[in-house]
Amino acid sequence: MKNYWLVICAFLVLTFSCKSSKSKFTDAEINALETLIESKHFTIESDWANPQVTYAMQQVLNSGLMQRGSSPNAISLIGNPNHLTIKNDSVTSYLPYFGERQMGAAYGDSGAIELQGLIENYEVSKGKRNRYVIKFDAKSKTEQFNVIILIFPNLKSDLRIQSSSRFPIAYSGRVEAINP
Repeated sequence: MKNYWLVICAFLVLTFSCKSSKSKFTDAEINALETLIESKHFTIESDWANPQVTYAMQQVLNSGLMQRGSSPNAISLIGNPNHLTIKNDSVTSYLPYFGERQMGAAYGDSGAIELQGLIENYEVSKGKRNRYVIKFDAKSKTEQFNVIILIFPNLKSDLRIQSSSRFPIAYSGRVEAINP
């Protein structure tokens, strides 16, 4: 009988202590994010690149050429210069690219995703849990890019880029406001 009550107590403790925790953001964080999105003056610095895993990416990992702590689908960018900056209706970026290209690169191409120019088809929408989704198209010298940015109230970001001549890649990092 004593074991019966012990099992019931353990079951009740586990049931009520395993409640899911929703991340709650403060009103100040949500208002700061809304102000940042409306200003259209921010930069994103990424900590991780998440390329699409292909056979070639797996071969690179197996060769031992990637830095420690990285895997074919999560490459650390800490210490590597990178950014995506939006100022009003223009975008600039330098994002290291890891993945496969479907077409050859232009002469002198660094291999990175380098955008510099006007934004086309800019859309902002508010998503679930107070996050914002920004979508736009941009061009480099030789490629067309579709960009999707998810920004959360804690100023973390997910950046997804599809190219006309490369496999898709995603980046995760932080957003910072810049002075207009």
